[in-house]
Amino acid sequence: MTGYGSASRQVSLGAGVVADLQVECRAVNSRFLDLGFRLPDECRGAEPALREIATQNLSRGKVEFRAAWRVNSGAANSAKSNPHALGAINKDRLDALYTLQEKAQDAFPKAQELSIAEVLRWPGVVSEPRGEEDSWITAAVEAGRAALAALMESRHAEGKALVGVLTSITGKMRDIVKVIEPKVPEFVAQYQEKLTERLSEALAAQEQAKAGAELMERIRQEVVLYAVRIDVAEEFARLKTHLQAVDTALAGKGPVGKRLDFLMQELNREANTLSSKSVSEECTQAALELKLFIEQMREQVQNLE
Repeated sequence: MTGYGSASRQVSLGAGVVADLQVECRAVNSRFLDLGFRLPDECRGAEPALREIATQNLSRGKVEFRAAWRVNSGAANSAKSNPHALGAINKDRLDALYTLQEKAQDAFPKAQELSIAEVLRWPGVVSEPRGEEDSWITAAVEAGRAALAALMESRHAEGKALVGVLTSITGKMRDIVKVIEPKVPEFVAQYQEKLTERLSEALAAQEQAKAGAELMERIRQEVVLYAVRIDVAEEFARLKTHLQAVDTALAGKGPVGKRLDFLMQELNREANTLSSKSVSEECTQAALELKLFIEQMREQVQNLE
């Protein structure tokens, strides 16, 4: 099932600086549980805990956790009273960078000097407050848990809507069964009568009357046996049982996606058997409609937990 949730926590970086950590949790449809993590280096240690939380609460779906952080806007005010709040200059690294620039300009006289922004972005020139690793992990886990809870709430709302759609489809399938099932004995009898007539006409062309009488009895026996083979009473009974099982699963609590996957296979098997045993155009059309509804349900079931 699809879903989205997000949550944020604050992390103290020291020197009065606070970072806002934002964690997002996204999910799309998948038959199995597939977890992905896109976390900054500061939060890498939170991945095992987030993975455990996800596996305890989800059973299917492609789920991704994303995290990003930025310095709280209040840090600017803190910097006014504390010059080191936003970072300290590493003089050794700065001097080394200056020397490196001079050598580069000697080799390339037309090269421009580094800008202030480029100097400050140079690795190691500015030593920024980073905070404690435990603080980052705790904040990431708390925000991830809250984001996952929001995602599950959105998925629950979507699930309730899908239950209504699936229940409506099972109702339409029951209507088809109610119309066709009482007519099946009549279809079988008509087919048996037509088959007997055709065979009798073929036999009447023969002149051997005695042999014809014996064959007629054999024909009747074969027609009866064939009628038994094309009887679909058991298929209709199993079809109704599976439909009831679908409604029971939808009305229950807890994960039902894999259970419904199995029931879709069973429903499709019965619909295929009805189609193969069909002895009338009306029965064939009904089997095709059932298969169409089953395919619609199969697509929706992929969205259920």
